[in-house]
Amino acid sequence: MNPVKLYLNTDGGARGNPGPAATGIVVTDASGKPIKTASRYLGTATNNQAEYLALVDGLKIAVKLKPTELVVRMDSELIVKQLKGEYRVKDAGLKPLFAQAQQLITQLSRVNFHHIRRELNKSADQLVNRTLDRHSS
Repeated sequence: MNPVKLYLNTDGGARGNPGPAATGIVVTDASGKPIKTASRYLGTATNNQAEYLALVDGLKIAVKLKPTELVVRMDSELIVKQLKGEYRVKDAGLKPLFAQAQQLITQLSRVNFHHIRRELNKSADQLVNRTLDRHSS
């Protein structure tokens, strides 16, 4: 399978900042049909760390799917602006995650990043919350 264009929605969240954290990833085709979903419990992390880890996990999935174009949609304006080069990555804890994302991006033909409103990222957000609910005591 070699799809032409895929969409990657990612979300990461922490309850408390830092606190229990999780990722949510949804890959869809051009018609919006889900191709792959994933989530992961991270333990204790910050919101921004969780957002970056969700992106890294999503990019790893995308690399395996080999799209000719990948459209990444996230509700973290900070991370989208960092990836577009509009903001520098100042947080030492985010620098290795940024580097990992950059390395994965080089393995893809074409990648575009878009900041979207939280309500347009519901499917990835629901995966984060379900994962956090499963791991709460």
